[in-house]
Order: sequence, then structure tokens, then C-alpha cells
Amino acid sequence: MFTGLSAFPLTPISENGIDESAFAGLIDRLAVSKVDSLGVLGSTGSYAYLTREERARAVEIAVEHAGGAPVLVGVGAPATHQVLALVEDAQDRGATAMLLPAVTYQPLSDDEVYGLYADVAAFATIPIVVYDNPTTTHVTFSDDLHARIAQLPGIASIKIPPVSPNLEEVRARVARLRTRLPEHVTIGISGDAVAAVSLVAGCDGWYSGVAGILPEPCLAITRAALAGDSEEALRLSAALEPLWRLTRKHGGYRIASIIAEHLELAPSPNLPRPVQGLTGTGREAVVDALTRIGITQQ
Repeated sequence: MFTGLSAFPLTPISENGIDESAFAGLIDRLAVSKVDSLGVLGSTGSYAYLTREERARAVEIAVEHAGGAPVLVGVGAPATHQVLALVEDAQDRGATAMLLPAVTYQPLSDDEVYGLYADVAAFATIPIVVYDNPTTTHVTFSDDLHARIAQLPGIASIKIPPVSPNLEEVRARVARLRTRLPEHVTIGISGDAVAAVSLVAGCDGWYSGVAGILPEPCLAITRAALAGDSEEALRLSAALEPLWRLTRKHGGYRIASIIAEHLELAPSPNLPRPVQGLTGTGREAVVDALTRIGITQQ
């Protein structure tokens, strides 16, 4: 479950909380597509905006509708006791693994970040994916910190942030990190626009927000790259450049929201206030990009 394509769906949110019907529909769609795993309650899944009860309910829905696919569950929260409660909820509801970011308000030292992962590793009964996402958490992992955390029991994968669109730069980064990790710990890339080059450069998997709403083109890229057909993987990714251009500008979160609305997979609005979706020319640009890459309404 820690290689291939892990699709991170939106968690559609209404004024009354999670839109359970829309969320279940997104999970059903991913199960049919045969993605390698589902990553619920990641950044695209709005985990930071949901209550403990809402997050537990989202796990129940995801496991019920996953069709047997592995379900990775985001368990990020500022305080360790909150994280442990979320881990317990996820485990009790059938999660296959967890995705753990170091979420913070106060700046954390490396020892404090390590302490979080050590506490969770000592408590958990399911594997842990280290979520390295400095854009949202404001925690930056050094290679030394990654190497230290990777020695803990239960650490299965590291989700690294985008490196570069340059193949040789990514290859060097992945090779450097891999020398510091135990053999069983995989390296997965986030940042959809650079996923193809990162897979070609040696990443084991792709943790993708866009795949949570458009699994088929992302699966095609992943399958080609992991089969060794680098040219085809890069060609398929280049065909999605109109979409990647917008994710670089606006972030994948809001792009996934507009795609879900346009394809009538989620209502409008579907993001938690105060976050607002794209409107006007921003929305029109997403719809135009979808048309240009051949994605039409259902």
C-alpha cells in the first residue's frame, strides 16, 4: 500500500458538516478506479477543519466504501493527546495505516518533532506514513530528522514535498534520502505537477490530491513510470500541463474543489469557511483546463 498511487479525496463540507453522500460517492469512484490506496483526511480532505467526531465518521464512510482498498487516514493535530485519540479512532474503525504530519502553532525543535512520532509509534497498531508538508505545517524535516524517525517501529513511508521539475535534481534528492532510510521505508512524492518526474527519478509512490478527483489519468502516469516507461509517463503528465499550471498557481486544494463541483461530484460550496473556492476567472480557467485535457461533465 506504500507504493503506486494513493488518491487523496476531497471531504465535501456543507453548513451542516461533512456531506456524507458526496464523500461516499467520491470514495466509491476511487474504489472502482482501482487506485492502490486511499488517503482520507489529508490536506485535500480538510482534516484540520473537522471535529474529532467528524473525522471518525469520515473514516467509517471511507472504510465502508473503499471496496477493500487500503485506507490511509490523516491523524494530524497540534497536541499529542489529540493525535493519539485520532489514532485510536482510526484504528477502531478499520484504517489500514495513518498519515501523520507534525502540526503546530508554536515552532517545534527536531527533538519535539521526533518525540511526536516516537509517542505515536509506541501507541499505534497500524503503520505510519510520515507527512512532510512544510507549506501547511510550517515544520521542515532535515534528512537527519527523517533518518532518525524512520528507525522507529511502524514507520512505513515518507511523503516528501515537491523537489523540482528537473529530473537530475530529483534523482539526486531521492538517492540522498534513500541512503538514510531503512530498506523497507518507501519514498512517496506529493505535488502533482512534479509527480511524473519524481516517479521516474526513483520515488516509490505518488500521494495525490488531484488523483482523489481524477484517478484515471493519474493512474496511467503512475503505471507507466513504475513499469519503467519513463517517456510515456512524462508524456502523459505533459498532456495535463493546463491543469498542473493551475495547481501551481492556486494549490491543489481549491482546484480539486472546483473539479468536483464541475463534474457534479460535490455541491457548491464544498470547502470549510473561512476557506473559499475559486470564483469568476479562476473558476473559468479550471473549467477551460479540464476541457483542454479532455475531462468533461459526467
